[in-house]
Amino acid sequence: MTAAVGNAAPVTLWFCPNDQLAPGLANALAAQWLDEQEKESAGQFLFERDRRQYLVAHVMVRRVLSLESGIPESEAVIWRSSRGRPFLQKPAGGLPRGGRELDFNLSHAGGHNLLGVVRRHRIGVDVERLDRGKQGLAGVVHAFAPEERQWVAQAPPGRDRDVRVLRLWTLKEAYSKARGLGLGLSFDSFSFQLDEDRGVRAFRPPDDDLAQRWRFVELEPVPGVLAAVALMAGEDETPVLALHHGFPWSRSSPRTVPVPRAAPLPRAF
Repeated sequence: MTAAVGNAAPVTLWFCPNDQLAPGLANALAAQWLDEQEKESAGQFLFERDRRQYLVAHVMVRRVLSLESGIPESEAVIWRSSRGRPFLQKPAGGLPRGGRELDFNLSHAGGHNLLGVVRRHRIGVDVERLDRGKQGLAGVVHAFAPEERQWVAQAPPGRDRDVRVLRLWTLKEAYSKARGLGLGLSFDSFSFQLDEDRGVRAFRPPDDDLAQRWRFVELEPVPGVLAAVALMAGEDETPVLALHHGFPWSRSSPRTVPVPRAAPLPRAF
């Protein structure tokens, strides 16, 4: 069962490395479950590792959506907004299982896949590998708010600084994806204050976000892999995240993770 506390809507997270699904099996499931657009996208990758990443991620999405909604994997209709955010199209009669609403978000990087599902409001997720090296990190830092750049610069060069950069980046990606804006949202228009080890201490939203109802979770599901979750939640909700590990053949027993509140920061002027 997905975890929930009090008035909270269920929140489910699946973390699945590519090696949890054999290549032959991933290909067979993709042939049966993916729609024509997904199959066409898979065929456009130049490198087999990238094609495998795509297939495992999208097979996983369809399997989890089937578990959560009751819609068979091959029958789920997934559409994308103008900014590329995917949504599950609800059948005319509603979802067969789990209530009327469902939102999901996918991230994958370096052979790891992360999928978040929530029954109310919105969710965004992001995953990154620490061993990605210096690729793009300098440019990433320049996109941050001034106070975040200062916090990053306080760490010595090397792993400690890279961790700070990627912690902020995954949180910003997760929040932007939850809002359906992707890279259309300027990453210096909002900021986080983070605890030294893990956890969001405070959050300053961009000026156009008047709700200020966001919760954030930082995770390291396996050593060297950082993940972030952005979740919209009401004031009276106490959400708990159910973290599953591996390919979702069934509803395995999850690890529960609390979703704390972050203090609001003053808006920029």
